[in-house]
Formats: sequence, structure tokens, C-alpha cells
Amino acid sequence: MGFIDVIKEKAKSDLKTIVLPEGMDRRTWEGAVQAKNEGLAKLIVLATPEMVENYAKDLDISGITVIDPATSDKTEGYIDLLVELRKAKGMTKEDAEKLVLGDFTYFGTLMIKNGDADGLVSGACHSTANTLRPALQIIKTKPGVKLVSSFFLMEVPDCEFGCNGTFVFADCGLEPNPTPEKLAAIAGSSAESFKKMVGEEPIVAMLSHSSYGSAKNDDVAKVQEAVKIAKETYPEYLIDGELQLDAAIVPKVGASKAPDSPVAGKANVLIFPDLDAGNIGYKLVQRLAKAEAYGPVCQGIAAPVNDLSRGCSSEDICGVIAITAVQASV
Repeated sequence: MGFIDVIKEKAKSDLKTIVLPEGMDRRTWEGAVQAKNEGLAKLIVLATPEMVENYAKDLDISGITVIDPATSDKTEGYIDLLVELRKAKGMTKEDAEKLVLGDFTYFGTLMIKNGDADGLVSGACHSTANTLRPALQIIKTKPGVKLVSSFFLMEVPDCEFGCNGTFVFADCGLEPNPTPEKLAAIAGSSAESFKKMVGEEPIVAMLSHSSYGSAKNDDVAKVQEAVKIAKETYPEYLIDGELQLDAAIVPKVGASKAPDSPVAGKANVLIFPDLDAGNIGYKLVQRLAKAEAYGPVCQGIAAPVNDLSRGCSSEDICGVIAITAVQASV
């Protein structure tokens, strides 16, 4: 059984309500129908009647709840809730009404805040900023979490490395050039995410073009400082570095380049030094190794809100629905 199959079984065992605010995209409907047919979650799609007619044509959407924010009896309460939550920022009722009716992601996020949904999946046709801005304004971060970051769950076929070919890659979607403090926080959140999602112990490698001081420059120093902070802040997790990619995952190379490292050659959580490296890295593995890449999955928000790649397929959406449901269960 592959990783995503395990996630889907977990989702089926504790059905959560997941809202999809992009009823203006055919892939949303196809992903929702697939998730419904597999019994992964209770699905809500936000859409006008015109969107349903144009984008859900010929699909069996019975069993999927469709809500039009313009006619929902909950809309007025959500507008008032947004005003209350953002009044310190000068939010007026007129401004809140424009957001709730004009941006379905705000409506969906307010559903979560009000207890009417457990998680949200968006991003098929909206930017990361459009997906996460409402979550950061309305739901905010988990207590004790320093920042919101993202990860990809990578399932590599016929792979002897990681956890039977399963890895967490982070951050591949949000933080462009994290400081050592932020890099350490990403490592801690990613270790927690791996443990919750995969159910195995995380082994975290802080990646670099250097292994244990084989190169000396500011970029290496940043990762070395992040390793120090991460070890002090998250002593419950096995974290080490700085390590080159091959030293992190290949036992023979790890034993050669970093023989004293408890992580080298065994890593299943890979922390990239910046967004360029992370984004390039996951796409290389996805395309060249034909890996399944689920994400970017957000971590650090008080309730699960996940951002899709705009190049996603309906199968990707179904997979992220399952992941979001599991996040909401733990």
C-alpha cells in the first residue's frame, strides 16, 4: 500500500468537512467527485449556479454540498464575524461584505473559524497569497508556532531511500530566504508533520552544498546556525547538518562524508536552505523520478488550509483533500 493510500484510509476513518472555494475550476469539481466517491471527506464547493452549470457539467455531484455565498443564510453572520475579527485593522461592514461575497476563500476560511468546516483546499486557479492571506488574518498560527511554512509529501517509486521512498521536502512553497531562526522553525514543523502524516519517526537533514564544514561561506554558516538552533529548540527530534543531499540519504555516502552524524544516510525529512533550492528540488524529483508530489501542504496554521499548485490535476486535488482531512483529525 502506497503512502497516499494510507492517508486515504486515515481520512475515511474520521470524516472531516473540507471546503473547496474554487467552483470556477473544472478540476475542483473532478477532485471533489473523486474524493466523494472514495469516501474521503464531506465536501463543500463554493460556487454560483452559473459556475455549477459551466464547470460541473456531466459530473455526478450528488452528495457534494454546493453553497453560493450570495444566497447563503450564513453569509450575514460571516460578514459580522469578519468585522469583529478585523476591527482593530479598521475593517468596516462594507469592506467585509466585499471580501466575503467577492472572494470565496474568505467565505471558506470564515466557515472554518465558525466551526462549519474543518479544512480548506484552494490554489488551482489562485495564487498562494490569495489562499493564505485569509487564513493568516482569520485563523492565524498555532499557539507556539513562529511561522507558517509549507512542505511537499514526496512518494518516490522503487526508492530504497527515506521511509520506503516517502519524504517530506520543506520549504518548497512559501519562505524565500529563511533566516537561521526560520529555517530551524521549518525543521521543527516539518518533523512534526512527517510524524503525524507518515506515522514514523522523522530523521531531519538540514541540506547544503557542504557536509560538516567541507565548504566555508555565508550560505553554509546560515545552515550551521539553523542546525544549532533546531537541536536546542526541538530536542525531541533527530536533526542534523549541514549535509549534502547524497550524504543525507545514501548510507554509503553519509558514512564517508559525515561518519559521526546520526542522520547522514538515513534522512526522510529534507530541509532546503531556501525556496529556490526547495522548489527546484521537488520538481526535479517529481519529473525525473516520476514521484508523486502532494502539496504544498501548509503547516503552522491553527486549522488546515492547503495551497495547490496551479498546475495541479484533479487527482492531486483529491490527494490534498485527504491530507487536509488527516491534518484536521490530529
